[in-house]
Amino acid sequence: MTSTVAGNATIRDTGASSAARGIPGAEAPSIPRAIEGRDLDRLRRYREYLEYYDGRRGAPPTGRRERALSFNYARAIVEKSASYLVSMHRPVVLPEDESPEAAARAREAERALQRVWDDNDLAHLDMETEIDTAVLGDGAFKVVWDDVQRRVVVSAPDVQGLHAWWVGDDVRRLWRVASRYELSADEYEARHQESLRGHLGRRPSTVEVVEAWTADRFELWVQGELREARPNPYGLLPYVIYPNVPRPKQLWGLSDIEPMRESLAELNRALTQLSRILELSGNPIAVLENVEEARDIAVQPGAVWEVPEQARAYLLDLLQGGGVRLHVEYVDLIYRTLHDLAETPRVAFGDSGGDRSGVALQTELDPLLRKIQRKRLIRTAAFRQRDRLALRVLEHHTGARFEGVRTDIAWGPVFSRDPSLLVWGMS
Repeated sequence: MTSTVAGNATIRDTGASSAARGIPGAEAPSIPRAIEGRDLDRLRRYREYLEYYDGRRGAPPTGRRERALSFNYARAIVEKSASYLVSMHRPVVLPEDESPEAAARAREAERALQRVWDDNDLAHLDMETEIDTAVLGDGAFKVVWDDVQRRVVVSAPDVQGLHAWWVGDDVRRLWRVASRYELSADEYEARHQESLRGHLGRRPSTVEVVEAWTADRFELWVQGELREARPNPYGLLPYVIYPNVPRPKQLWGLSDIEPMRESLAELNRALTQLSRILELSGNPIAVLENVEEARDIAVQPGAVWEVPEQARAYLLDLLQGGGVRLHVEYVDLIYRTLHDLAETPRVAFGDSGGDRSGVALQTELDPLLRKIQRKRLIRTAAFRQRDRLALRVLEHHTGARFEGVRTDIAWGPVFSRDPSLLVWGMS
């Protein structure tokens, strides 16, 4: 008998088949097969958003000899907004009443949560997850126990591998979550303490793993086969799934890149066109009229052209008549549209346009502040749920008791000169 760890929850493998082990529900439809064609539109959107964020989408099409400019404003705006949103936040535990016993339990729970935050470096994880959530439109956390390190482990699984089932028409009540990911053969064998060669007949380079969780059951599928099943030790789903910005009546959210896509593509097209005009003006085109054949016509200082009578030769001036100014004004218009749709004014990048009062700057930054406020409402709820899960896991594995407390999040100021010290999460 070997002991393995799946989802950091220790389970036992007798080496027998699923049916021989008498695993409840072993004859049920395969979870890997059920998620194979699930959420295809959502996964397609994820791929498109990642291409914008990586700068691989949004450039204008070009011919073989043409070049195109592609400025990665998607990455700049997403990371700027994330840096304002996630700043100096920390967990807070409040007692449910004013008794000394409740206050003591709250202090103990807050110390325990702070250790979880420190052990998992959640300040860094939250920033990384915020960028990922803003790009893809969805974020997730997983909270489990590590038997080896004897501590709570908080991770941020890739939502591209997550699938969720909810209760009826209430998308906020999940009853099952499946997580699909790949492990290298070496990592799988080290984690699960079994030989892939003996199990699969040959040793693959990678292994597809699917974890399926409900409130009362955990299953581990390897290469499409049910390998482990056991009761869920926590009695609830160890996942927190939340939207970047919610879509009405839907679980999965809206990416920050979605409203910017057309502006990003048009900005790159307009800048590419302007660049070509300037390039041609620096390398002017010779125009010959009433000439049937021309040789040795070179555009260079001191060049002398010989043309027949009734013919005319001149250089094409693409900058004549202020035409470039129209292109620049159009680029500025697209640029403004991009910042409006992203709700991230140019002043957030340090361009204040001169001396302005604090009130004027705050008024100009109002779209960004409101965007952050909306997102912090969603993040507060997600972080609260994550902290409650951490306390629940601690209770299960350490015997500690944290009844009679509630978790909250204290947010730091959005800007360093913000007069407020902390902005409390909304209850």
